[in-house]
Amino acid sequence: MKITLDLHIHSVYSRDSVNTIDTITRRIKEAGFHGYALADHDTIEGLPEALEKKGDLVVVPAIEVTARAAHVLALDPNEPIPMGLSVAETIEKIHEQGATAVLAHPYGLPRSWVSINNMKDASLDAVEVANSAQIPYGYICGLNRKLAEELNLPVTGGSDAHIPDTIGRGYTIIDTPSPELCDVIDSIRKGRTEAGGSGISIYERYKKLLKIG
Repeated sequence: MKITLDLHIHSVYSRDSVNTIDTITRRIKEAGFHGYALADHDTIEGLPEALEKKGDLVVVPAIEVTARAAHVLALDPNEPIPMGLSVAETIEKIHEQGATAVLAHPYGLPRSWVSINNMKDASLDAVEVANSAQIPYGYICGLNRKLAEELNLPVTGGSDAHIPDTIGRGYTIIDTPSPELCDVIDSIRKGRTEAGGSGISIYERYKKLLKIG
């Protein structure tokens, strides 16, 4: 079966998002998606609420870890990962928990601009190639995809939404035996994925700044 997930959403548990869990749930259903990953910045505080309110949605527990010069999404972590480590050290900590490490928005100034040589030795599991918050969207997606190809890694996509308007703007289509979390993550790691979406508008960027300012 194929399911569509937004694999990068932030909630009010992040310092820079206004999305409540209820709003995320509603917007994901309105988009016709099967679920999402809650990937708040350096915290898993929102995961219990997200899992409690998921209903028939697939909710992938996640966290966006602030590493040095890059951000890494950990899928299905057990606990927060320390901030400020190198990418390699961050991924090592993620793997120690049995979680999956996805490089978030590889080329997304000012947040990150990675070196492919550093990434070759980092033991990543996948690369987020479609991130709706990156600009210019099409050009940066091309760079991200090239990186994933050179590293021979699976691809993912997500909206990186911090406001309700952009939830579902980026997505990952996963060919999975079932919607169970273990099968979903295993399918991601095996590269049974497609990533797509579109960028957010200047108005939506301005709206985000107004809401979180």
